[in-house]
Parts: sequence; C-alpha cells; structure tokens
Amino acid sequence: MDEIPRQALKGRGAISNMTSRYEREARVLADDGWGENEAVTETVPTQVFDDTARSVLSKNTSPDVIFERSVNPYRGCEHACIYCFARPTHAYLGLSPGLDFETKIFRKARAAELLAVELRAKSYRCQPLALGANTDPYQPIEREQRITRAVLEVCRDFNQPVMIITKSALVLRDLDILAPMAAKGLVNVALSVTTLDRDLARRMEPRASTPQRRLAAMRELTAAGVPGAVLASPMIPGLNDHELEAILTAAAEAGATQANYILLRLPLEIADLFEEWLREHAPNRADRVLSLIRQCREGELYQSQFGSRMKGSGPVAELLSRRFKLACRRLGLNARDAALNCADFRPPPARGDQLTMF
Repeated sequence: MDEIPRQALKGRGAISNMTSRYEREARVLADDGWGENEAVTETVPTQVFDDTARSVLSKNTSPDVIFERSVNPYRGCEHACIYCFARPTHAYLGLSPGLDFETKIFRKARAAELLAVELRAKSYRCQPLALGANTDPYQPIEREQRITRAVLEVCRDFNQPVMIITKSALVLRDLDILAPMAAKGLVNVALSVTTLDRDLARRMEPRASTPQRRLAAMRELTAAGVPGAVLASPMIPGLNDHELEAILTAAAEAGATQANYILLRLPLEIADLFEEWLREHAPNRADRVLSLIRQCREGELYQSQFGSRMKGSGPVAELLSRRFKLACRRLGLNARDAALNCADFRPPPARGDQLTMF
C-alpha cells in the first residue's frame, strides 16, 4: 500500500492513502526538501482484481435499512465519492479506505451464476434485493465488465424484484431489461443526487455522472415506466444542505415519485479522509462544516446508533428533517406505495429438470 502525496489528484476523491485501522504501523510523509516547488503530476490508475467470493447474497440486519438482502457486483468504487460509507470495507482486504478504495476494484465475475444458484435454494424466500447498497453497480468499469447487467438478467428470468441504487446514467443501458421488469412491478431505481452544483460534484464525486445527467436519466427511466426515486444524500450541513429543496424539486420534475435523504455519515477512517478533502477543497468552510456536523452528532463527528446514525439529532438535524418532509408534501413525493411484487417469483427451468405434464 503506497502512500500518495496529500494533494488533490485529477479524477480522484481521497487526498491520501491513509493506513487502515488494521495496520500495525502507520505511514507518514516527510518532506526532505528535494521536491520543493515541483509540480505534482502523479496519477493513480484503476486496477481491477477478481473477487473469489462463493456467495453474492448479503444479509442485512440493521433495523433502519429497508432491505434485508443485497447484491454488490464490485468491492471498491471508481466513482471516488469522498463521503462513501463503504470505504472502510477495503481495510478488510488489507488496503487503504483512501485512494486504494477508488483505484483497486474487485469484480465478482461469477455474481450472476452464484445468484442463480442461491435463488434456486429451497430455503430461499423471495424478498426485494438491493443492487448497489454498498458500492455503485454502475461505476465506470461496468461498461466493460457487464456484471450488473448479467445479475439483472437473472432477476428478470426469476421474476426477482430488485431495487437499484446508483449515481450513474449508465443505468439507461439496461432499459431493455428494466422496462419489462417494471411492467411486472419488479424494479425501481433510486438515483443519488448530492448536489446540483457541477463544480462541487466534480470535486466531491469526481467519476460519477454529472447531476444533470442523473436527472436526465431519471426522466428517461420514468418515461419508460420505471419507478424512480431520488436520494438527496448525503446532506452535509454548511456545504450542500441548502440545496435540499432544489434537488427534490428537480427530481420531482424529472418524474421521481419517492425520495429520501441521509445525513453525512463519517464512520471509522472516513472522518479523517473527509476532513482532509474538506480542508483541501473548501478551506474557508471546513471549520464551520465540521462544527455543524458535531452539532448533529452530540459533539462527535459520528454516532453509530441505529436510527440516529441516518438522520442525526439536535436543532440542525431536526430542521433538515422538517424541511425534507415539507418539501415532499409540497411536491407529492412518497405519496404512493412503492412496494415491489414478490408474488410472481418463479425459478426458470434449469438444464436437466424434468418437465411437468401440467
């Protein structure tokens, strides 16, 4: 795990490759003076590795998350969102939650094959699957890997309902699968829109689709009959929270019928990574933003308690919650039932199955 100079790199979110919590030794940079006044031109290419997982269905037991099962085709995410709550998972691989997380991506090449096996298990009981609950299923390498598409083909064949969470317009590539599934009540797509400011988005989530392209994707999806939701997440007090109503309005105009938001979460290594980013990209706001976050977390940068971890507490968090509810009421968001259809789940015949007479 190589340390990278603490300076913003083009197309990357993290400023450093800080040591993970499992490393026994920490690495720090020391300036010997030889590189003074030299321009930093170093770039960090994306590397793709194989993930040898023998199962792709993940189980969630958190009471404040709406799904119990999820599928994540990739570990790590090239979108490089500095706030991503999945960053600490790279520490389990002996890698940094910093630049390693966004440059060392692990693909689950057999995800579709493994999913089909697990859906055929006699013990499986159909329930909606979340696709991309941890890392984005439509991150840039999906264009070539097509693992997410293969997973969707399995869901289509089994009539398995699925919830997609993404911040990429690449989801439109699979409209030929999504539209027929939507007609059966088997899919909805939630597009994450953190800000409408292209410059802020470029710095905060550098390799994701621009906010305008995400809204255009929402418009095209809903026009094709695919139910759309907007995730105005994360809301960062003092940085993007003033855009909440504008984001919800733009999404509603694009056809979204559901909405949610999450207050910025900074567990484990993310707190230091985010502060590094903040002091590099918004130095004049850094102290105020961190102060407002602490006001929402009882003096801490993060609290992990179920329920409060998503929305926070205190006057700043309560005001954000009230604004969200009022905007949703005004825009007609969350007024419809968004339940998916689990009744039609049927494993298709497998090779070698005996045909029935009826």
